Amino acid sequence: MVLTPTERIQAAEEAVRELKEALDGVGVVFPSLGVERVSAAGTYGLPLVDLGRCNLDTALRLAAVLHERAHP
Repeated sequence: MVLTPTERIQAAEEAVRELKEALDGVGVVFPSLGVERVSAAGTYGLPLVDLGRCNLDTALRLAAVLHERAHP
C-alpha cells in the first residue's frame, strides 16, 4: 500500500507524538524532536523522525532510563 504525502506526514507526526509522550513519561525531553521535513517530501517509505539535539543532562537521563529497562 502506498501512502499519499499527507498520510505519510500524518503517520510521522503521530509517531513523534507517541515518542514524545513516552519520553515525557520517563522524564526525558528532546526539545527539537520532530518530523524531518526533507524526508517527508519524498515518495518512498515513511518520513524520518528527527530526534534533534539534546544537552548532556538529557543524554545521560536517556541512557539511565534505557539501562534501567535493559537491566531491571
